[in-house]
Amino acid sequence: MVDGVTLTMGVAGSKLEKALGDHFPEGERYFGLENFGNTCYCNSVLQALYFCVPFREQLLEYYSNNKSQGESDENLLTCLAELFSQINSQKKKTGVIAPKRFVQRLRKENDVFRGYMHQDAHEFLNFLLNQLVDILEKECLKATREVVSNGPSNGHVNGVKQELALTWVHKNFQGILTNETRCLRCETVTARDETFLDLSLDIEQNSSITSCLKNFSSTETLNAEDKFFCDKCCSLQEAQKRMKIKKSPRILVIHLKRFKYMEQLNRHKKLSYRVVFPLELKLSTTLDAGDSEYSLFAVVVHVGTGPNHGHYVSLVKSHNHWLFFDDENAEMIDESAIQTFFGSAQEYSSNTDHGYILFYESLSADNKSL
Repeated sequence: MVDGVTLTMGVAGSKLEKALGDHFPEGERYFGLENFGNTCYCNSVLQALYFCVPFREQLLEYYSNNKSQGESDENLLTCLAELFSQINSQKKKTGVIAPKRFVQRLRKENDVFRGYMHQDAHEFLNFLLNQLVDILEKECLKATREVVSNGPSNGHVNGVKQELALTWVHKNFQGILTNETRCLRCETVTARDETFLDLSLDIEQNSSITSCLKNFSSTETLNAEDKFFCDKCCSLQEAQKRMKIKKSPRILVIHLKRFKYMEQLNRHKKLSYRVVFPLELKLSTTLDAGDSEYSLFAVVVHVGTGPNHGHYVSLVKSHNHWLFFDDENAEMIDESAIQTFFGSAQEYSSNTDHGYILFYESLSADNKSL
């Protein structure tokens, strides 16, 4: 055991090493993660983030710059950085690591994850990224105050409020949406920008990510009780509303809304719909003349028939190989096997392994240079 982290080889690890043979990527590590009682939701997301190379590199850099911090300074960011560093610095190429300290910290930070109940992987990802942003912004603010000698504690320098710099989490995951509303009486367009770290898409049976994105940006008419207050008309008016992607992120995270509340059942139901997600995706934005091109590198998969039980696994692409991670187990899979995780064309199917969170990396030079 190293600092609360158990290291074992595992049969699956040795099989993976044999399968890759001479093609094992130089300097890469493939480690399964031990399950601490229904923590598959956490393990599957951590594997996807570990193989998000720009995020991993910046987290490892953060660790090397901050590893001298004491126990009193421990937070979710330091625990995640330590875990990634432990995986990255292993002498063995494959094995199993127990992310004990990270899980303990997670349960300490948020009581939702404290018990041993089945949790939602997307909820965890959302919480984690927002916590990392919060910690980095506080550190940035603290550093700014220390630079300004006898500086004020209200975030103002020379009477000017200091804007928080974009963190490296923002630079990787943040995109910008524009919410446009057109008054149907005076034709005035009101536009409001808002940022996002992931896109949650409604899904339909036998559809694709492209069609889901089109629906996301489709025009909606606001009338009856939903009328829009137009500032120019100074009254409630019928209007048309649509959401457009203004700026695409470096890492595009798409959450498929597979769990839908059914009023007649008085509970959530899992939608097993078949939604095709391509290995290469084109995304239209209002800022760029052409489409932004993306490549799929990770998929968090929900296995099971309902939202309150089941299992999570992840598929990741590393050095042109696809790998399947199921807690402690890691194995190679063929790229063609990814289509088995699109979903089911019929409502009742024996296949309950469905893509839930998709991770795409931008192929554009502008985004890669961030």
